[in-house]
Amino acid sequence: MATLTLNPTARHELKIFGWLAAAFAAIYFLPVGTPRFDGAVTEALELTKWYAREHVVLCLLPAFWIAGAIAAFVSQASVMRYLGPTAPKPLAYGVGSVSGTILAVCSCTVLPLFQGIYRMGAGLGPATAFLYSGPAINVLAIVMTAKVLGAPLGIARAVGAVSFAIVIGLLMATIFRREEQAKVAAAASLPEPEAGRPLWQTATFFAVQVGILVFANWGAASQTTGFFAAVYAIKWWLTSALGVVLAVLLWRWFKLEPLRIAMVAVASLLVALAIPGHPTWPFLVAVLGLAWLTAGREDEAGEWFNQAWSYTKQIVPLLLAGVLVAGFLLGRPGHEGLIPSAWISGLVGGNSVAANLFAAFSGAFMYFATLTEVPIVQGLVGSGMGAGPSLALLLAGPALSLPSMIVINSILGPKKTATYIALVIVMAALCGWCYGLLMS
Repeated sequence: MATLTLNPTARHELKIFGWLAAAFAAIYFLPVGTPRFDGAVTEALELTKWYAREHVVLCLLPAFWIAGAIAAFVSQASVMRYLGPTAPKPLAYGVGSVSGTILAVCSCTVLPLFQGIYRMGAGLGPATAFLYSGPAINVLAIVMTAKVLGAPLGIARAVGAVSFAIVIGLLMATIFRREEQAKVAAAASLPEPEAGRPLWQTATFFAVQVGILVFANWGAASQTTGFFAAVYAIKWWLTSALGVVLAVLLWRWFKLEPLRIAMVAVASLLVALAIPGHPTWPFLVAVLGLAWLTAGREDEAGEWFNQAWSYTKQIVPLLLAGVLVAGFLLGRPGHEGLIPSAWISGLVGGNSVAANLFAAFSGAFMYFATLTEVPIVQGLVGSGMGAGPSLALLLAGPALSLPSMIVINSILGPKKTATYIALVIVMAALCGWCYGLLMS
């Protein structure tokens, strides 16, 4: 019996026809006009607009500059020494697992920093420990969890997050140990870094940038008194003061023109006075001014801009596309996307393995801005969510999101990304299930 065979050109054209037919069918049968679909489209646009307004300027842009500084000013040999596969494990995993106590960032803001240290040679284990801990181990979020949802859940979240960061990092390094061995061989062949800027200057430079990132994104406290509320009241004064310190460092250490630095400072001040109550605008002017000061230079300041820009143009389009899809499918807190929120709340009651897995899985695909996971879980608890699934969602949700998955895939590749996501979901579900048994 004769068989029909197609030459490569015919197969290629048939594949194109299949994609065109599928796209036409999808457009032809779009459920435009139905409340659920139209609402999901609106939510996708609303979430993307909110993300652009609240996170790109204050969170992502400073993170890109920090990541660019890692690539420009930190030698590969230095990163390998402290975070590489040959580094002492207590040091490497200790640094990675507690980084979130300093960086109060979301799952997307940590990505440029993760890419920076990983590209510079950090071991997969310490790098993924940092990737998980950055958004998961947030002191303010853990305190807020304890106050709103109860001390036991707050303690369980703190212990679980620190432990998770170390365990996930160790498992990733073990699963992909062959590639880690290749990094060990590469580390052995690296020359000793040349003597450059003194360590205290580099540390000060990074500390100022991290301080700007932290204080610019310092969230409101649940009470009007206390340390967190006091810092929140003066957050923009602290951010401005650190901005002045950064300007001095750029003048003294990087030899940028003082007149141009003064012009950027004056422009930021004028915008702040012209638009009071909207600190994002003078902050954006300062960031754009920093780009104006460093772009096109042939020295280390120019290299800093080039590295920061390379991260920006790679990550921003992927993140915005991911936020758009997440908003379409899941909506915003208190608003419906394509998937009804009642489905989620109805599947996370009790403490079954399935309930914990579903809580971890759904939390991993949702997007949580810093601290927003606490009121979301509070609302789900009011709808019948069990103690175990609550912890599972708190452990998986802040550390992952659909937008961050897309970017992680571009950095690590599909195999490592799928493994990392699976580890976070399974371990969060297991921890939640054990916590639910203990609380019952």
